[in-house]
Amino acid sequence: MHDAWIAGVGQTVFARHPERSLADLAMEAATEAAGDAGFSLDAIDAVFFSNSTWGYFDDQHCIRAQVALQGTPLAGRPMVNVENACSGASTALHLARTAVAAGQYGIVLALGAEKIFNADTGKMFGAFLTALDVAHAEEHLGRLIGLRQGAVARLREQRPELASRMPADDGGQRTVFMDVYAAFALWHMAELGSTPEQLAVIAAKNHNHAVDNPRAQIRIPMTPEEVLEDRLVSWPLTRSMCAPIGDGAAAAIVVPDQVVRRSGNSRAVRIRASELRTGTNRGIDDFEGDIAVRTARAAYEAAGLGPDDLHVAEIHDATAFGELHQAEALGFAPPGEGGVFAMEGHSTIGGRLPINTSGGLECRGHPIGASGLAQIHELVLQLRGEAGSRQVEGARLALAENGGGNIGNEEATLVIHILER
Repeated sequence: MHDAWIAGVGQTVFARHPERSLADLAMEAATEAAGDAGFSLDAIDAVFFSNSTWGYFDDQHCIRAQVALQGTPLAGRPMVNVENACSGASTALHLARTAVAAGQYGIVLALGAEKIFNADTGKMFGAFLTALDVAHAEEHLGRLIGLRQGAVARLREQRPELASRMPADDGGQRTVFMDVYAAFALWHMAELGSTPEQLAVIAAKNHNHAVDNPRAQIRIPMTPEEVLEDRLVSWPLTRSMCAPIGDGAAAAIVVPDQVVRRSGNSRAVRIRASELRTGTNRGIDDFEGDIAVRTARAAYEAAGLGPDDLHVAEIHDATAFGELHQAEALGFAPPGEGGVFAMEGHSTIGGRLPINTSGGLECRGHPIGASGLAQIHELVLQLRGEAGSRQVEGARLALAENGGGNIGNEEATLVIHILER
């Protein structure tokens, strides 16, 4: 077995790119990653290509990598298509690392590309339903409605001052996952005491981090008060607490020790752990069975360290509640104190463990099949000391957590990487 290293990274600007093709975005990220590693595209031995919705929007199924990369220097290389919901890009990296560690390939490209924005908003929002069990979607959504109603009833009984803030109009058009996150947020508020103010602090922090990220989709500074006053999406979530819809691509070049030594790449970052798990039918109050708890423990064990050893993290925050929950599941804060962790400033740049220095999904953006590698792009910059005004001083160990889909009471799939400079 070989150690696997990230020798180069690339990322497009995340935005709405109606004028650009998915192949164009993919090649921009791939070319940048290869150049960053000091290789030509001709040197790449294999490609793991992540995409989730090209088939849904344009009926391009089965051979997405082969179509996107046809006519480029990568044509003819071994290509594996990876579809794993929002964790697809992280899964591509997981597979690239596995192939390199096994000695099968010497220079591997993990590449994620996605175009989500569509003028047909009904179809665009409908794309997110495909990340559920579609044969039982009505039953599944019914359970979530029941979870939400039960949480609201407990809030009215136990925290009436908070429940009274719930508006009669529960927001406008949105993806189904905003309702999923809202239901879990309400449960957390009812059972563990979190507040909308904590969510607003998390969202404002990510907006302010993104201001200095030239690749981010939203670069607007915000205060917690402005976040709370923004347009309602699904209570307690406002627009500023939710990831925008957009397009983009991101990539990483993965190589073994001998390639790092031969190339003299002093900027390479070691993949110290790479763990992937799948969701179960655990009860919502079964904290130990949480997919993120299980995956994090495996990653910490593989890396030989714990959450207190980390210096920076990028975690899946499709909404601000996602970051609050994952801060607890990853061991950064005890259950019920993820919001307190943010309120006390620990997750901001300059804090104890800066989280989502890129702006996270909420502000950097969330082109589904590219998001996991965008997290890696940010963390590699941080570990190299190349993040500019976002730089976390002394960053040497970093964690990326990326979940996707929804099954039962949790993500259908989740990947964690631990990186070391």
